[in-house]
Amino acid sequence: MVDSIDESKNVTVTEEDLENKSKGELIKLAGQLRDRRNELNQMASERASSRDDLNAKTREKVDEAQEHREKRDELNEQVQEHKDKRNELNAEANELFDKVDNVKNDLELDEGKSVDELKDEIEDLEFKQQTEVLSSEDEKELIEKIETKREKLQTKQEKLDESGDLEGLKEEAEEVRSEASKHHQKVTELADEAQKHHNKMIEAYREADEIRDEADEKHEEFVEAQEAADQHHEDFVRVQKRLRELDKKEEQEERSQREEKQEAAREEAEEIYQKFKEGETLDTEDLMKLQKAGKL
Repeated sequence: MVDSIDESKNVTVTEEDLENKSKGELIKLAGQLRDRRNELNQMASERASSRDDLNAKTREKVDEAQEHREKRDELNEQVQEHKDKRNELNAEANELFDKVDNVKNDLELDEGKSVDELKDEIEDLEFKQQTEVLSSEDEKELIEKIETKREKLQTKQEKLDESGDLEGLKEEAEEVRSEASKHHQKVTELADEAQKHHNKMIEAYREADEIRDEADEKHEEFVEAQEAADQHHEDFVRVQKRLRELDKKEEQEERSQREEKQEAAREEAEEIYQKFKEGETLDTEDLMKLQKAGKL
């Protein structure tokens, strides 16, 4: 809110004042105008100083906001770099896992029971063969089952042996995926840090706008005081001009009065001189008048 000057303290001058006020009144008025002008100039100077301080603070806040902007942009660049690396590693991991699946499919390793399951079943069947009393037909059937499962186990084992680096391929895929996760974690951390700087940038710009508004108000106050001071100075100059005119008029009147007195003195001296030439006796005063007029 603009802090307006107290206009009740202002001094005004009309043309009627200049024409009608006496010299003494005008001298007093000039003093009032000068004092109020100086007071307003001081007020304008203080307001200009406050405005300049606020503008300096505004620039500081803008610089602060710029620093946060640069830091945010720098972090966002790092975020993008880690995103690109993460995506690249995820794509590589996906390819490796696809290879693992393809190998499994080619070798049919996912079909049927696992090697461990087959081994357990064979042991159970063999234990049954050794511990139970079976008919010839049942024992024959049990032996056939054991042989069938041994064949499956052998086939499964051979396929596993043929798969070669399957486990190594899986480990490599998992390592690449783990590395991608690290980059993803970095993306999250850097993005959070970038957001903090973004928020601080917004806050600094907001504060800069608030301070700039204060500076604008202070500038309005400065302009108001300076214009009032200028008006008082103009009126002071007008009064001073009028006083010079009155001084000049007084000088002219005094000169005219002096000239009239001098003329009257000359005429009187001439009359006395004529009396002197005619032989009249002159008193001391008359003689002094003749001497003053240069007649003696």
